Amino acid sequence: MSTCVSPVQLPSGTRGFSMVGFGGLATGALLAGSAEPTALFRLYADGLHLTAPGLTLVFAAYAGSLLLALLTLGSLSDHVGRRPMISAGMLVSILAMLVFITADSLAALVAARLIQGLATGAALSALGAAMLDVDRARGALVSSIAPFLGMAVGLIAAAVLVNHAPHPAALIYAVTAALFLLLAAGVWFLPETAARHPGAWGALRPRVHVPRQARAMLLLITPVNTAAWALGGFYLSLMPALLRASVGALPPVATAAVIAILPLSGSLSLGVLRHLPPARCIASGALGLALGIGLTLIGVYATNAALLIGGTLVAGLAFGAAFSGAVRGVFPLAGAAERAGLMAAYYVESYLAFSLPTVLAGMAVPVFGLHATAVVYGAVLMLLALASATAALRLRGPAA
Repeated sequence: MSTCVSPVQLPSGTRGFSMVGFGGLATGALLAGSAEPTALFRLYADGLHLTAPGLTLVFAAYAGSLLLALLTLGSLSDHVGRRPMISAGMLVSILAMLVFITADSLAALVAARLIQGLATGAALSALGAAMLDVDRARGALVSSIAPFLGMAVGLIAAAVLVNHAPHPAALIYAVTAALFLLLAAGVWFLPETAARHPGAWGALRPRVHVPRQARAMLLLITPVNTAAWALGGFYLSLMPALLRASVGALPPVATAAVIAILPLSGSLSLGVLRHLPPARCIASGALGLALGIGLTLIGVYATNAALLIGGTLVAGLAFGAAFSGAVRGVFPLAGAAERAGLMAAYYVESYLAFSLPTVLAGMAVPVFGLHATAVVYGAVLMLLALASATAALRLRGPAA
């Protein structure tokens, strides 16, 4: 007897909109939780005596485990259903919050981040698939914008609690855990959007493949994609320390607000530029990223808040443009049977860029100093972005 379940009736109208709305809220909540430790930088640095290498290790643990989850659990919801994977991801995220609440050492923070990354990666894949199941156009837009908005909300909300609430770390994670519990239960009130199929164990095997027809475009976006994700990693791990060293001890809300400009402006450009040709998005995003990084570094060294904020705004807008162009320029080049392998390759590239450069920067800080490390880091990212801009501007024919 076949183990397949009969195909589900995909929701439409109000019920379909509810799934997209729920998916956007849940995706935003997961990314808000991932950004909250950045807002607690000063508490961890002072209370647990964490250095730059330790802080980047905590961040890299999250990025690495999230990548592992995307590669191994990413297609599991195709076999067991969207709702079980979403609910399980939320419940495991609660476990991560409990570990954060009791964390009293670097090892405990790393453990919390590892659990959080696995839970987030598992749930994000199912959430994105569920939204696409019911509304491909709106689901793709929401699943692109929600992570940026969620990170910004998580940063600012956590910073506000640090300023005004007693025991802020415990309170932040407890509130987030309660939200995850509501989402874990709430998904069962929505219709399932995918039929179950056999082969769940086989789905755990990572499949990374770049189709021949997509290789040139993936190569073109690789420098700016690496630069954009590496910049995001730096902001979420070392930017609080750089701000503190450059302009003095800022209130947590001010630090979080500066960092939150990056994802907020990224979400804005994602929405505005979604109809612009991919090659133009890539070129403008790459040029803007180089300009934004340069302005930010000048602002840091000159202790000029206007330049620093302006540079971050430009870099965030460029991040969103480059991300939009990369996704829309690469993924349509793969056939239906090749898309999962290409997405896996893109995830590997992006999350390695998100974590490894930041770890190297954290290791360099004790040797060369934070400012010198930031200058070299920023200069390398600017060169990478300009390489993609040059290649994109030279495109001719249908690719352009």
